[in-house]
Amino acid sequence: MSKVVNAAVEELSKKIDSFGSTAKFVIEDEGAIMIDGSGVHAGDEEADVTLTASRETFEGILDGSVAPAAAFMTGKLKIDGDMGVAMQLGSALS
Repeated sequence: MSKVVNAAVEELSKKIDSFGSTAKFVIEDEGAIMIDGSGVHAGDEEADVTLTASRETFEGILDGSVAPAAAFMTGKLKIDGDMGVAMQLGSALS
């Protein structure tokens, strides 16, 4: 697991205690992070929604300098799966 994934798990854990659905963040060339009812952990399992972004975009979403909706609309964030779950996750991160 990369340092980027470890740092992201730590940062996301501060923002999200648990999540009613399952979501996966794929950080291109780094790894994947799962968010579910048990919290945040590194992993690459099946999820209701998968969000894929570059390291830079993902870090921007985490630190608040990149709005998830804007990243999606400009093609920097790809969403595969349940858009409603993606929107819930976006609300949890803001």
